[in-house]
Amino acid sequence: FRRVVPSPLPLEILQIEAIKTLLKECPDVLPIACGGGGVPVARVPANPTTLQGVEAVIDKDACGAKLATEIEADAYIILTDGGGIWENFGKPNAREMTAATPEYLEGTKAGKAFPGSMGPKIQAAIDFVKNSKKAGAFAAIGDLKDTEKII
Repeated sequence: FRRVVPSPLPLEILQIEAIKTLLKECPDVLPIACGGGGVPVARVPANPTTLQGVEAVIDKDACGAKLATEIEADAYIILTDGGGIWENFGKPNAREMTAATPEYLEGTKAGKAFPGSMGPKIQAAIDFVKNSKKAGAFAAIGDLKDTEKII
């Protein structure tokens, strides 16, 4: 059986300074972080330096976007096994998009019909592009087999 637990957005990446240090001091090392969205914890109100585990599953796409924003990445790339974002998905004139602005994706409610799959990925891509302080930052969503074309 499966338990249903909340899936909150990440508020903080606790080890962000360690990740930034690895990226700066060890350029040949690729840190693996935010796997599965990370371990959900909350600060104990009476003692804010104390963390307590909570029953939840942190959204991995949102966590990845937050991490990419905080390390000031040039890009946030989400690789899937089902392709990228489709315009007119499920209709005869459907096509996989090669580029779209966050405003277009928000205006068309892209991914909203798929809250358990593409919806969070599209929202994370939008959030990264909108929150990035880097000029020219971009996000991409695509099939793992198309990685070379995406990069």
